[in-house]
Amino acid sequence: MKWYGFNMLWTFSSDGKEGSKNPASIHIDENDVDFIADMGCNFIRLPLDYRYILHDFNYDQPDEKMLKVLDRCLDTIISRGLHCSLNVHRAPGYCINGNNLERDNLWTDKIAQDAFTNLWKLFAQRYNSYSKDQLSFDLLNEPPSPGQYGLTRENHKAIMSRVVSQIRKISPDRTIICDGLAGGHMACPELKDLDVVLSGRGYMPMRLTHWQAEWMKNSGSYDWEYPKWPGMKCDGVEWSRQALLDFYKPWKELAEAGASVHIGECGCYDKVDNETALAWYKDFFSVLNELDFGFALWNFRGPFGIAEHRRKGTNWEVRKGITFDRDLYELFIQSMKA
Repeated sequence: MKWYGFNMLWTFSSDGKEGSKNPASIHIDENDVDFIADMGCNFIRLPLDYRYILHDFNYDQPDEKMLKVLDRCLDTIISRGLHCSLNVHRAPGYCINGNNLERDNLWTDKIAQDAFTNLWKLFAQRYNSYSKDQLSFDLLNEPPSPGQYGLTRENHKAIMSRVVSQIRKISPDRTIICDGLAGGHMACPELKDLDVVLSGRGYMPMRLTHWQAEWMKNSGSYDWEYPKWPGMKCDGVEWSRQALLDFYKPWKELAEAGASVHIGECGCYDKVDNETALAWYKDFFSVLNELDFGFALWNFRGPFGIAEHRRKGTNWEVRKGITFDRDLYELFIQSMKA
C-alpha cells in the first residue's frame, strides 16, 4: 500500500524551553486528523523532538508525563484508521535545524549513539501492541551530507543497523524507515539490505520551494532570484518535469531493485505566488505518480500545507471550520487516485 498524507507538527520542536516539559505544551488537532481521514488519506508522519521526552541531556530519565501525551498523539492518528509514522526529528546529538544546540555528536560520540538506540528501544517496547499496518518507525529525520558533523556512509549505516536490530528484537515485524542523506535528498543504496523503507524528499529545486524561507536566510533565500516553473535555472539545472524525473533516478533504481521508497516530506513554501506553486505541484505530483511513490506534505495547516497558507490569489474553501486551498486539495486528491 502506498502512503499518502501529511506531517503533523504537534511534537516537532520543543525549543528546549522549560514550558515544553508541560504536557499542555503539546496541542493535538483532532479536527485536522478527521479532515485528513475524510480526504481518503492513509498516513500521518509525526516528527518528534526528543527533548519533550528526555530533558537537559538526562538520556536515561524519560519523562512519563510527556510519554503519555505522545501515547495520545499516536492514538488520535491510529484510531482514525490512519497509519502513524513516528519520526525522531531531533535526536540526541543531531538535528538538521539548530544542530549546535546538542551537547553530543550522534555520528562520533558513543553516549549519543547509546541514547538514540535506547530511545527507540523504549518506543519499540511501549508501542509493541500496535501492528505494522498501524505504526512505523522513521528513525532519524534528514541526516546530513557525508563529511558533515563527522557522518560517513559507513558510520551512518552502522548506527541505523544497530537501531534496526534492537527494534526487531522487540518487534520483529515493525516497518522501519530510514531517511536519505543530505537532508533526505540523497539515496542510500547501502541501506537496502536492512529491509527498510527508504524515505526521500520533495523539495527540488530548493530555490523555488524554499524561496524566502526565514530559517534559510543565512543560505541566501532572501537573495535568490524570483522562481518560475518550469524553466528555472539553478544548481546547474534547467528545472522542468523531466529534470525532476532525472533527480529521482537514484531513488527509482532503488525501487526497481526491490526497495520500498516513500517521499516523507514535500511541499512549496508559501512566499511563492499561487500560480507558480500550483504549476510546480502539478508536475511534482505527476512525477511521483509515474514513479509509483507515495508522499506526505510537510504540514497540513501552515505554509507548506493545504490549509491556511498565505499565498495570494488562492481559491479558498471552508469546510468543518478549516480554510483550505481548493486547487491544491484537488491536485492532492487526484494524485492519490491516479
